[in-house]
Amino acid sequence: MTTVIKGHGASVVPPNGRGRRRDRRGVLGNTGLYLATGIATLLFLVPFYLLVRNALSTDAEITGESWKFFPTHLQWGNVGELFGDSTVPFARSLWNSAVVGVLHTLGTLLVCSLAGYGLARIPYRHADKIFYAVLVTLMVPAAVTFVPSFVLVSSLGWVDSLRGLVVPGLFSGFTCFLFRQYFLGFPKELEEAARVDGLGYWGAYWRVVVPNSLNFFAAIATITFISGWNAFLWPLVIGQDPQAWTVQVALSSYMTNQTVNFHLIFMATAVSILPLVFVFLFLQRWLVQGIAQTGIKG
Repeated sequence: MTTVIKGHGASVVPPNGRGRRRDRRGVLGNTGLYLATGIATLLFLVPFYLLVRNALSTDAEITGESWKFFPTHLQWGNVGELFGDSTVPFARSLWNSAVVGVLHTLGTLLVCSLAGYGLARIPYRHADKIFYAVLVTLMVPAAVTFVPSFVLVSSLGWVDSLRGLVVPGLFSGFTCFLFRQYFLGFPKELEEAARVDGLGYWGAYWRVVVPNSLNFFAAIATITFISGWNAFLWPLVIGQDPQAWTVQVALSSYMTNQTVNFHLIFMATAVSILPLVFVFLFLQRWLVQGIAQTGIKG
C-alpha cells in the first residue's frame, strides 16, 4: 500500500523505504564501479611507472635487492648515452620506423580500400572466389612466407632498403576484409547520386565514399601504423645493415649472449613508445568510431 500526497507536485512514496534502499544500492554500485575503475587504472599504469623508473636508473639500481620508488639521482645521462652509442644508431632507427610506418599505412589504406571497395561494389562473377582466396591468406602464418618473400626481395636488390621493408607488407588480407565489410554497409544512395552526376566507380570512391568514411580510415590507419612500428621479424630479416634497422631491431641489440644493458633497454623502450602514445591520443576518438562501423560485432 502506498501513501499519496495530494496537491501541487504530488508524488507517490513507496512503502517501507524501498526508494531509499534503491538509492543506497545505486550509490554502492557507483562506488564499486569507481573503485574497480581506479584499481584497473593503477594496474594499467604500473608498467609505465616501471619503464620510466628503470629508464632513469643505473643497472645496479635496477637489479639490486633493495627497491626504491624512484632512484636517488635520476640518470638523465642515459638519454645522451642512448643516442650517442655509435654501435646502435638509435636515432636512425627511429627515423626508419617512422618512414616505414607512414609509407606502410598510406600504401595499405590505398591498396586494401580499393580492393575492398571492388569486392563490395563492382559486380563480377568471380568476386566471391577472389574474396575467398583473400580469406585463405589469413590462415597462412606470416613466418611461412618469409623465405620466398626474402628470395624475391633479394633478387630485386631491395635488401637493406625501405622498398624491401615497405612493399611486401602493403597488402593485408585482414584489412581488405575489414574494408569490404564496411563498404557493404555504406549507403548505396550516395553512390547512386554520384553516378547520376556522371561519376564512375573511381569517381564515386574518391569523391563520395572516402570523404564520408574518414573515421573508419583513421581507425585502420592507427592500427596499421602501430603494427608497422612494432614489426620485428621481417625488418630483422631485411635490415642486415645497422643503418637499415628499425627501432624494434635496435632494441634487440641491447641484449646479447654476453651482456644486457638494462638501463639502455628501458630508456630505448620509453623513447620508442612515445610516438605510439601521441598517435593513439590524437586518433583515439576516430579509432573507437571506426571500429564500431566495421560491422563486426562480438
